[in-house]
Amino acid sequence: MSMAVETFGFFMAALGLLMLGVTLSNSYWRVSTVHGNVITTNTIFENLWQSCATDSLGVSNCWDFPSMLALSGYIQACRALMITAIVLSFLGLFLGIVGLRCTNIGSMVLSRKAKLAATAGALDILAGLCGMVAISWYACNITRDFFDPLYVGTKYELGPALYLGWSASLLCILGGICLCSHCCCPPDDEPDTRLPDRARLPYKAPQTKMQSISPTAHLPRAASNEDSCNSFSQYGKNAYV
Repeated sequence: MSMAVETFGFFMAALGLLMLGVTLSNSYWRVSTVHGNVITTNTIFENLWQSCATDSLGVSNCWDFPSMLALSGYIQACRALMITAIVLSFLGLFLGIVGLRCTNIGSMVLSRKAKLAATAGALDILAGLCGMVAISWYACNITRDFFDPLYVGTKYELGPALYLGWSASLLCILGGICLCSHCCCPPDDEPDTRLPDRARLPYKAPQTKMQSISPTAHLPRAASNEDSCNSFSQYGKNAYV
């Protein structure tokens, strides 16, 4: 994997973290407009923490939800999921800074940087999934109450914060995938540290000293004159008669 893809995934995850924080604090999770005359027309909008109302003159009043236990179960679950998504994304951002190949923190080897980058990518993917589940669950309850003919309460519509949250979750997931792909393709410029030092030494052929051999080394040695005289002395004169 090229360094550009890794850096691009890190910045995508960082942007997703920023957008998740903006989504959590945004007041327009669901919006409802009550029409009447010019004086009584107002807009009601809510998020996970408070409910606000704005009249036609632009005056808005907000009040926090009085009790957490009195809230619906899905609102409490969405709170927990959004906070978990931000915490996981923040941890992934910190590990991503250390694990990027373009940074030099602590003089770590590239294999350890790859593991940190993969861990950061996994945290970003989990953060994106938590945010996606929270936003989709909240939107599902809005659409269910809106299309329910027996529902007598205030019917809300999807607010702009939900679309921002979906985009933030998608950025976190894509950024995490880019960071996780770093562990599948190890860098080529780092030697293999799994082998012992003796195994990484270059192979050297044994050098043997060549001995010069004369061409007459394998020929039988000629008999000397002295040996021939001794051989003739073993026979008598009668041997030649």
